[in-house]
Amino acid sequence: MTQPVAPLHMVTRFAPSPTGRLHVGHGWSALLALDMARASGGALRLRIEDIDGTRSRPEHVAGIIEDLRWLGVAWDGEIMLQSQRLAAYDAALERLRGQGLLYPCFCTRADIQASLTAPHGPEGPLYPGTCRTLNAGERARRIAAGEAHAWRIDMARAVERAGELRWSALPFPPVPDASGQMVDAAPLAHGDVVLARKDAPASYHLSCTLDDAAMGVTHVLRGDDLRGATDVHRLLQALLDLPSPTYLHHPLLVDAEGKRLAKRSGSIAIADLRAAGTAPGVLADALRAGRFPVGIGFASA
Repeated sequence: MTQPVAPLHMVTRFAPSPTGRLHVGHGWSALLALDMARASGGALRLRIEDIDGTRSRPEHVAGIIEDLRWLGVAWDGEIMLQSQRLAAYDAALERLRGQGLLYPCFCTRADIQASLTAPHGPEGPLYPGTCRTLNAGERARRIAAGEAHAWRIDMARAVERAGELRWSALPFPPVPDASGQMVDAAPLAHGDVVLARKDAPASYHLSCTLDDAAMGVTHVLRGDDLRGATDVHRLLQALLDLPSPTYLHHPLLVDAEGKRLAKRSGSIAIADLRAAGTAPGVLADALRAGRFPVGIGFASA
């Protein structure tokens, strides 16, 4: 007898980097992910993306946890730390190398910026492929000499291997029980992206894709600025035999000058609002209703 199919247990996540205190935009996004999960009886997971060795700080990890608890964002299960996932990233990189899809790149950022042949993609100038044509002997010699290098994916070869791909997108704001609209993935538009380099054992593309799968994430809620990156993540999911979540991209918040909120630009921090006497429930209710501190609003489409 056929057994009934169990309903999908929704799992969302919030994944900040510990490079400063959370601002109101982070709080809004975390509450959206929490409410989306709870509305379906699902779970919210917390991941700390702490593999940026130059900017990540332990005190910022503690600050993130403090801010989320104060705001009433309760996550489920243990916190995932990317710094404890390096072996998983290495294994994925080795698998992609075994498929002949990675090559070492010795170009600096200045080299790429100076290239007159570099076309532009969704995130700026694309890598012109300078090191893609180096022969195996040249690559081995330069690596053995200790020359700094990144590992790039040969995007054309990877797309040829994976075939046509699509990903599931939900509209914003979230609608209960809404089904995703299928979107054609266009990873070629991003060129030969970096998947690892000396100062970062895994790029955002690789680490995020692997971690979402390891956490059992079924629905990824993140900013509109990462919509294009989903094409690359869908490709990596196909190459590494990983499940593909449903994605929901929310608008970005900007300040009075139209600049997106960021830790490095001194955007209004949750800790500052707490120090000024703001009640956590009042702030959480306001953010849920789309009411932000004076000078903060949605980015124009």
